[in-house]
Amino acid sequence: MANKHSKLTAQGQVSVPAEVRKKLGLAPGSVLEWREEGAHYIVRRAARHTSEDIHKALFAKPPKSGSLSDLKGAIRQHIKRKHARG
Repeated sequence: MANKHSKLTAQGQVSVPAEVRKKLGLAPGSVLEWREEGAHYIVRRAARHTSEDIHKALFAKPPKSGSLSDLKGAIRQHIKRKHARG
């Protein structure tokens, strides 16, 4: 893809070229993320949910600490219960 250009309005608004909008799946209301990397800025479509949001949704309470063998045992028990017959 060749470089695309946009103009900045007096109000600080930028139009995203149609080809870029299509490629990124942008629509009205989409949120763009601006990240500084050295002397440059990287602009990308922002994720809808952060990893912290997902973690909170999956784990209402913080997990208890335990050993790796405890974790494996708990997974085994979960699988047995899930696939138990009758």
